[in-house]
Amino acid sequence: MTPPLASPMLRPRGSNHVGMRQFNERVVLQAIRQHGSLPKAELARITSLTAQTIGLITSRLEEDDLLLRHEPVRGRIGQPSVPLALNPDGAFSIGIKVGRRGTDWLLVDFTGKVRQRLTLPYAFPDAATLLPALGQHLATLCDALGPLSPRLVGICVAAPFQLGGWHKMLGLSEAQSSAWNQIDLGAEVQAMTELPVSFAKDATAACVAELVAGQGRNLKTFLYLFVDTFVGGSLVINSHLHAGMRGNAGAVASLPMYLAQAPGAPPEQLLVNASLWELEQRLQAHGLDPSAAYDERAMQAPFATETQKWVTRAANSLAHCVVSGTAFLAPEAVVIDGSMCRPLLQQLLASTQQALKDYNWEGLWPTPIVAGSIGSDAHALGGALLPLHSNFAPDRDLFLKA
Repeated sequence: MTPPLASPMLRPRGSNHVGMRQFNERVVLQAIRQHGSLPKAELARITSLTAQTIGLITSRLEEDDLLLRHEPVRGRIGQPSVPLALNPDGAFSIGIKVGRRGTDWLLVDFTGKVRQRLTLPYAFPDAATLLPALGQHLATLCDALGPLSPRLVGICVAAPFQLGGWHKMLGLSEAQSSAWNQIDLGAEVQAMTELPVSFAKDATAACVAELVAGQGRNLKTFLYLFVDTFVGGSLVINSHLHAGMRGNAGAVASLPMYLAQAPGAPPEQLLVNASLWELEQRLQAHGLDPSAAYDERAMQAPFATETQKWVTRAANSLAHCVVSGTAFLAPEAVVIDGSMCRPLLQQLLASTQQALKDYNWEGLWPTPIVAGSIGSDAHALGGALLPLHSNFAPDRDLFLKA
């Protein structure tokens, strides 16, 4: 069952005056989200708002069930301080990651914690199967909220811009590829619910998860790489996603690996060398289960031999990407994450660090490589966090009427 639209207190408010008030409310919520539970005095210090304003805002947020009071902290001079925390049941959102090897649905609460997940694996998404499943699983998550369903604020679909892209690599016919490239996934999901539905490029959604809940807490500018069935990327500048003119900034999958040698013979792209699809093909060629590329079996016999060969090739290609990105962007760091098991990610990062020593860094400052902290949930989690950010994070545009 699809829930009704979010209750009025969760909707944007209209006038300039109320817009200012809502902006301050969002500043307070953001401070608590970043720092954890805080008493009013500390909130005033962090936000530079007056104690009176903080009192009014927190009272309103408590009435809206967005904040909870913790037990008073005693033992200090003066009145006991009462920490305020986000109410996990204050709001919910759903992220849907549609990938080339599976679809994930995540229901996330106001603190960003995953409450429920659903997964549909496949060799490649068949529209006749996937589209009905999108509606069925969405209804399952909505129904699971029961009386809290009015607090569901939105849904975000995270998927490649062209799900049928690189169809020759995946063994698809041109008809299958064309069919997927003509489907508007955001519109398909919007037809299934009254809730607002947004769409994000899969790598961008994964980067949002890292920005909000991972390394983005400590890094302001970084190039983000995610090694999945196909490798992808995104870019953060001054703690803001940089989408580029067509929303495709950081599209590292298409990065050429060497100079073109002759007309009609374009160089290989990064995705050929640094995608888990390549590891799948190696395993399958030796009669091994290709799905092992995504779990701990990849590090064990008899899979480990082919995994090591893939790591060596992928690491050298990722090193090339890191040097290229450093030359153009000079980021604080390059964050690399992936949908493989964590030991394989650590091995890939160590090999990439080693490969970087073979590149000429003259004229450049070496960029550190940092392991991403989210893993295989990154696309769906980032998708789920986007509606929460849209509804509750500070946004100066709120000073203006819609």
